[in-house]
Amino acid sequence: MRVDLFDFDLPPENIALRPASPRDSARLLQVEGSRLGDHKVGDLPGLLRAGDILIFNDTRVIPAQLEGKRGDAKIGATLHKREGLRAWRAFIRNAKRLREGDRIDFGQGVAAFASERNADGSFLLRFEGDEPVETLLEKAGRMPLPPYIAARRPTDERDAGDYQTMFAREKGAVAAPTAALHFTPELMQALEAAGVGHETLTLHVGAGTFLPVKAEDTDDHVMHSEWGRIDAATAARLNEARARGGRLISIGTTSLRLLESSADEDNIIHAFEGDTAIFITPGYRFRVIDGLLTNFHLPRSTLFMLVSALMARETMQAAYAHAIANGYRFYSYGDSSLLLPQR
Repeated sequence: MRVDLFDFDLPPENIALRPASPRDSARLLQVEGSRLGDHKVGDLPGLLRAGDILIFNDTRVIPAQLEGKRGDAKIGATLHKREGLRAWRAFIRNAKRLREGDRIDFGQGVAAFASERNADGSFLLRFEGDEPVETLLEKAGRMPLPPYIAARRPTDERDAGDYQTMFAREKGAVAAPTAALHFTPELMQALEAAGVGHETLTLHVGAGTFLPVKAEDTDDHVMHSEWGRIDAATAARLNEARARGGRLISIGTTSLRLLESSADEDNIIHAFEGDTAIFITPGYRFRVIDGLLTNFHLPRSTLFMLVSALMARETMQAAYAHAIANGYRFYSYGDSSLLLPQR
């Protein structure tokens, strides 16, 4: 499909630079079939059904943004995918000044060698020493805010907490599963009281999620892979919930992509551990997901293509036009949408 079919104009004032406080006070646009309804995230217990299961991503964001030097050249690195005990793929700023074999000094006793250049200009970085890379990042790294926020204000101490979900446990993401940023312990208690259950899985979100689609046709776009895991017990509970008539509502596109990657042609979820590069565009047949709670995404992005596949492109264009006109806040720190397709 043509990528320009997924374009739209977004006024800069609709881009959120800070999250709502409290988190569950963020606005929520319910899209059920083609009907729209304006709510708050805190209204979810009344919008869902007893027996529904919410699926959260328990990945934890690591301080994966690094600033260093190769000689007198300033080099910026954003880690996006682990490739071994001491090796990470990284997008590089000022990559023209970096060669394979060069050593980058990130300060605080943290250094890495650029061991392999990729066709897209990124590098494989191999970190020196014996300390776990996560420990090194705590010394020299900073929270990797999305570029549309980082370009408008510096990262600060608030982001260390604001950019983690209440479910964050498994270290390895370089971007937050932002749909879950809206949840609080109080909201989870209210959902449980309403009979809405929840499960967790792990998908380590990569910085590739923010990359624009540069191709003119979706067939020519290459997705960056991300590592994920669903254990057998969780898969079994999700299958049982669906068999009882419960709906599986993915909290975020990351959970959705992993669930769809783990499901077979008979719509059965299986244990999964490994990489997924699933790219969902209109025409895709969803196997196990019955709904999605997600933030508002960038124009021409793979994520706007995904929600268009779930709800129909025309429906999502109308929903986004409504959100813009009514002052909804977009992107990672912005408001949310509850997408419930009619099967």
